[in-house]
Amino acid sequence: MRQNLLLVCVLALATLSHAQKASIKRVELAGEKIIVHYDLEDSNPGNEYQIQLYSSQSNFNTALTKVRGDVGNEIKPGYDKKIEWNIREELGPYKGRLSLEVRGRVFMAVARINSIADGDKFKRGKSHLVNWRPGNSNPVNIELLKSGQPVSTELNQPNNGAFSLFIPAHSKVGKDYSLRITDTKNSADFVESKPFAVQRKVPLGLKVLPVVAVGAAVALLSGGGTTGSSDEIPDPPHPE
Repeated sequence: MRQNLLLVCVLALATLSHAQKASIKRVELAGEKIIVHYDLEDSNPGNEYQIQLYSSQSNFNTALTKVRGDVGNEIKPGYDKKIEWNIREELGPYKGRLSLEVRGRVFMAVARINSIADGDKFKRGKSHLVNWRPGNSNPVNIELLKSGQPVSTELNQPNNGAFSLFIPAHSKVGKDYSLRITDTKNSADFVESKPFAVQRKVPLGLKVLPVVAVGAAVALLSGGGTTGSSDEIPDPPHPE
């Protein structure tokens, strides 16, 4: 895979509004990953940004999802920001010319999700309370995503800071789930939670254990041993 990555030609661009400045400093290849280093300058250090990475493989139409680092929502201005992209997970084995583009906008959040942390675990077939801080009073669409693709959607929900998220019982077990909240009056205004995991409602081991226990009990009852016990009931005497 490393040889494939070395054949990729990377052209990195940055797009922001004219009032701010983002500049790509360098791009490095690190095994199966591409790391983009950039500076994000703003005269107002209190501003926050939504930063996303795009590639020419999709004609820059869809933001890349296998990314981590200084990417996503609530990114503060600063120097030597880093976006780490796992190209193998996103595109599989890849050869050829590839261009990357960093896009950003001032983050005016419809909501700020504060009850989902990176690595949280939710059980499927159950409801989980999600809390956020509303940014406005517009109704919102709430989507459960897996690898960036919708699993379930609730439309026109009140932006009141609380929602009972039901994980469908048929959902696949995995760690790449997230929650997206979108302003119904402005689809460009959305926020996505940190990734979390979906687990089985009952751990697989607990489902197997009773079967093993019953099997052990049957073996003890049916096995004819030579060793007796003080609790054994003797056979009735045979008539002479």
